Amino acid sequence: MFRADISLQQLNDWSENTLMRPLGIVFTELGKDYLCASMPVDARTHQPYGLLHGGASAALAETLGSTAAGLCVGDDEAVVGIEINANHLRGVRSGEVKGTARPLHVGRSTQVWEIRIEDGNDQLVCISRLTVAVIAKRR
Repeated sequence: MFRADISLQQLNDWSENTLMRPLGIVFTELGKDYLCASMPVDARTHQPYGLLHGGASAALAETLGSTAAGLCVGDDEAVVGIEINANHLRGVRSGEVKGTARPLHVGRSTQVWEIRIEDGNDQLVCISRLTVAVIAKRR
């Protein structure tokens, strides 16, 4: 399903000078039909009450879903997010969270991805759905 010419190292290299670096997001696994990344739960990703910020979870979800979607299109196409939702189900104060993006729909003009974010005990922290549009790359 994904382009065969992409490695985890390349995905992580693409993160240079992006939001992913300050948040500590690292791609960790690229499977046949899924993409995983981790993110620390610390001062970079906390909200004022010392819990994982919902916006940080949304950033992890958007990163995973849009990156996975981009690996499903041709060289002359790109993807852009058009809608994301996130249900925050459990608070996390420290450690690391892991997100996994899996496709719900991969079409010619749109894609829909489900992103599950879990804590270090494999408990669901956030469930998100991302919809992207597939567009022609600008020259």
